[in-house]
Amino acid sequence: MENRTYTSDAEPGTTVTVAGWVHELRDLGGIAFLIVRDTAGKIQVKLEKDEMDAEMVETALDANRESVVRVDGEVKEEPRAPTGVEVVPSSVEVVASADTQLPLDPSGKVGAELPTRLDNRTLDLRREEAQAIFEIRAEVLRGVRDAFRALEATEINTPKIVATGTEGGTELFPITYFGEEAFMNQSPQLFKQLMVGSGLERVFEVGPIFRAEEHNTPRHLNEATSIDFESAFYDHHEAMDACERVVTAAYEAVADNCTDQLETLGLADSFTVPEGSFPRLSYEEAIERINATGALDEQLVWGDDLPTEGEHALGQDVGRHYFITDWPADIKPFYIKDHDDDETLSTGFDMMHPRMELVSGGQREHRHDQLIEGFEQQGLDPEQFEYYTKMFRYGMPPHAGWGLGGERLVMTMLELDNIREAVLFPRDRQRLSP
Repeated sequence: MENRTYTSDAEPGTTVTVAGWVHELRDLGGIAFLIVRDTAGKIQVKLEKDEMDAEMVETALDANRESVVRVDGEVKEEPRAPTGVEVVPSSVEVVASADTQLPLDPSGKVGAELPTRLDNRTLDLRREEAQAIFEIRAEVLRGVRDAFRALEATEINTPKIVATGTEGGTELFPITYFGEEAFMNQSPQLFKQLMVGSGLERVFEVGPIFRAEEHNTPRHLNEATSIDFESAFYDHHEAMDACERVVTAAYEAVADNCTDQLETLGLADSFTVPEGSFPRLSYEEAIERINATGALDEQLVWGDDLPTEGEHALGQDVGRHYFITDWPADIKPFYIKDHDDDETLSTGFDMMHPRMELVSGGQREHRHDQLIEGFEQQGLDPEQFEYYTKMFRYGMPPHAGWGLGGERLVMTMLELDNIREAVLFPRDRQRLSP
């Protein structure tokens, strides 16, 4: 819209055109106030019924909440106005009218349940709190990209339609690809490994992943954003170092550039950037500490996966981001390398927030013959992955990396109750639209 002025830039003594949504109308008899909201904030439009053009006043008074309006007028100082200024209009135009009955209240005065909000997501995202989440999410992604570039990593984009699953035939969404069966990719894992065998050496990707998981919990999605990293000539220790740097950088970016959004979400006083290195607990130490909390009815033993209740108990005990290292080799994927001096232990690691797992990673098996053995031990047919395995015959360097759940990072950072709050249009078992 030509010559449009954002509400935050309206200065006393200037003539402006503001455009946005009708946030509220206050009719006090001889005078009325139209509150117009745009992405920068709100501004008051003063309507003096007896002194202004009757048709213009009627147009303003008849505008339903959430209608899109354009207002031309002069900005005047008004200490009693919410922002200290108001617009005295010369014209008011309803650009797009809204229905009188709205499925939810974007002002937030009347609350709505999450399913209703997701069913009407565009309207829901007009709320300041929802906007704040996605401004912060955008800053998180900018921050992690800057951190990756500081690590001299190259951003890549890998296929999302694949012939085989990253980890076999489980949790896959099948699709028809020109008469052949194909799948939505679970992870860029295999492709990013191939890239570190190229001249790029160190790569990262921020992109969608698809998991046909049956979970229906506040922390699972079927389409998610994965933040992935892989580097040649890295071991698992160096990969964890990089993980710390990237996650910390995301927090620093938000702390530096999202103060208004944190204030909107009520987090201005509680938001803190992680300091120092994240504690690194071995899997053995982790199950011992979980058992010591008494949170579980049965004691964990070597080889058990960590149940959600156990993760929560350990997270409360540690009290900050931390790593779990040295997992049993049998419960990590085929591409994770075992320790050279103990084949029962893998170099795999998970990075945890006190509430949940955020990262899975490790050093990769770069030796062709051992990689093939790993496939066979997990009941996978190496021939189905020949595009991947054959490259390991042509000089694959030692390498390590990890994948970080983007929505989980935002969810834990902002203390959200449900991961769907951190997704514009979430996809889960019940939701394929909007």
